[in-house]
Amino acid sequence: MKFEDKIYIAGHTGLVGSSILRNLESKGYSNFVFTPYPEYDLRDQNQVELFFEKEKPEYVFLAAAKVGGIVANNTYRAEFIYDNLQIQNNIIHFSYKCGAKKLLFLGSSCIYPKNCPQPMKEEYLLTDTLEYTNEPYAIAKITGIKMCESYNLQYGTNFISVMPTNLYGPNDNYDLEKSHVLPAIIRKMHLGKCLMENDWDGIRTDLDKLPIEEIDGKSSETEIKNKLLKYGIKLETRNSKLKTQITLWGTGSPRREFLYSDDLADACVFLMENTNFADLKADKKEVRNTHINIGTGKDISIKELAELIKEIVGFEGNINWDGSKPDGTPQKLLDVSKLNSLGWKDKISLRVGIAKVYQNYFG
Repeated sequence: MKFEDKIYIAGHTGLVGSSILRNLESKGYSNFVFTPYPEYDLRDQNQVELFFEKEKPEYVFLAAAKVGGIVANNTYRAEFIYDNLQIQNNIIHFSYKCGAKKLLFLGSSCIYPKNCPQPMKEEYLLTDTLEYTNEPYAIAKITGIKMCESYNLQYGTNFISVMPTNLYGPNDNYDLEKSHVLPAIIRKMHLGKCLMENDWDGIRTDLDKLPIEEIDGKSSETEIKNKLLKYGIKLETRNSKLKTQITLWGTGSPRREFLYSDDLADACVFLMENTNFADLKADKKEVRNTHINIGTGKDISIKELAELIKEIVGFEGNINWDGSKPDGTPQKLLDVSKLNSLGWKDKISLRVGIAKVYQNYFG
């Protein structure tokens, strides 16, 4: 890419897209086009076609998607498959139609089988059954990979796919129903800390920033306490002392890998600048698994993650694990040897990254 080339970032205000934009700007790129919501609905084929005909972007980062944690994925199954298929089908197809030089499609590590050998290599795609709770989302993302490969093979495009591990960072989603596990734990512990310290200014500031089911900072203490209780945050007396207890889903035993979004962005820009489909295509009749895993190659149990966040946030309450709730996939650790061999490695440790996001959101 050249600094003056026109670059389209789909989903530029989200966790991933905003990180990619910051990274590109820091390197000197300046010619960007966007499709901000609700002005643009990327599920609408006509809107996307008109945008591409008008702007004709040369490079495309496809970071727009409907995303969420285990609750959202399992609850809104139809939306997760429909919305993601529509968005990616439109952007990939019209990138081809308008002659874009290159596209980078962002998927998710949930594309791999539920009981996948660890660490998960790119070649393990489609070798077994997917995790049920996020199957619709995973199928949409697998379709995106295959669409990029198929357009490359039939039309000679240069579309590459990357599969990030679990992400966190600036502009993350802290909605207690729809967020991923790391931001959800951070927010629960922050609210629990405020509750134990009787810091109602802190609680009301948080709820004004992101209301919970229409409960905001102007709601009564009783209304707020009842809503926090629904999401497993409550004040109780133990050994004659007031302590906050937060309840987290599952047993805490599953192991997860986490990557700071700025690291992901750096990897995506590195690949866009240095790696092409021709470099990834095996010299075989059947071309498969050309996607690239992006992660750290290191994981941690959810229980260990909760203890780490507890230390960083300064939460002194108790953690209760609700084993009646699903754990999801037992382990999701990416094999990142392909990415490392291409010349990129992560830089931001989990402890440093969590401290950054806590300061960014709650500081």
